[in-house]
Amino acid sequence: MNMNKLIRRMFLAMALAGFCGASAPAQTRIATIDGKKVTNGYWKTKEALAALKDRREDLMKELKGMGEDLKKGQEEYKKLLDDANDSAVSDSEREKRKKTAEAKLKSLSELNDRAKEFDRNASANLNEQAQRMSERIDEKVRAVVSARAKSAGYSLVLDTTALGAQNKLVVVYANDDNDLTQVVIEQLNTDAPLEAAKSGAKPDEKKDPKK
Repeated sequence: MNMNKLIRRMFLAMALAGFCGASAPAQTRIATIDGKKVTNGYWKTKEALAALKDRREDLMKELKGMGEDLKKGQEEYKKLLDDANDSAVSDSEREKRKKTAEAKLKSLSELNDRAKEFDRNASANLNEQAQRMSERIDEKVRAVVSARAKSAGYSLVLDTTALGAQNKLVVVYANDDNDLTQVVIEQLNTDAPLEAAKSGAKPDEKKDPKK
């Protein structure tokens, strides 16, 4: 799942609000931000993506194990079926082997059903986990952007990467004079663990916009 979806949606709402308010008083101050870069630059986004990757790999291993059990069971069923059709044994023995083969086939069908259900549940659980993580990241980013905008006296913050109808950019042009991207990333990462800080992206050359 795209971890940036909800956050871009929030910034898009801000952008649309800016266009609707084009007739606002002249003193309205507008800042911009690269929502995608902010999300990707936040250490908790990287942590969340790593956790999802690990969880997905664990689930895939378990699903692979079920597949291997199915393959092995199918080979056993084939052998049981061949034994049941052995003309060298008595009718009663063939009937006994036939019932054993039928029981094996039934267990294989049940295992196949469990594997399919596991696959469906695994996908749903991963999506739910990603949704929860995305919502927490969205809430934190929104709080930092709002605080930064208020302290700098901005009335609106527009995301230059927000997409509108037909996946077209909402903001056609921005000179980045009042871009908050880097200062927001730095604020978000003030509580990053040492390991995350070392592996994080290097700050851009953009400076804190004048208040």
